[in-house]
Amino acid sequence: MLCSVRFEIPFYGHENVRALHPRTIEITTEPNLTLQGDCIVGVSAECGCKDIPKKLKEKMKDKRSKVTLSIQVNDEIFQVTGNGDGDLILEHPHDIVIRKSKFVCPRTLAINCDKASNDIPRKMIKMLQDPQTRGVFVIDVT
Repeated sequence: MLCSVRFEIPFYGHENVRALHPRTIEITTEPNLTLQGDCIVGVSAECGCKDIPKKLKEKMKDKRSKVTLSIQVNDEIFQVTGNGDGDLILEHPHDIVIRKSKFVCPRTLAINCDKASNDIPRKMIKMLQDPQTRGVFVIDVT
């Protein structure tokens, strides 16, 4: 039987959200965002990789894990699928990054993802450019 673990991380938009990066998507606990952070879609997130529950981290570190990541903003949902990996560190205190590549660092949550920030519909990005907009980053691992 496949066991699924789900975790939701609320975050907020920021006027500098651009989401133009071709290989990654990131949310951060930091409240500020410069224009250089072109993969960041949310700030003031409730946690970084370090504070993700232990049970979820254990599932993520199984290379057979399938990960579905959803960004929910108002009625819009953007979904990304990727993989866990035995080399994941999951210890960054502020950032969570999902990657199309296999690159792993303390900020990496998932690898081999099928989408990046430049794939997010511009309608959703426009909403995320309002600092009052609240989003939810949902992690589902099976």
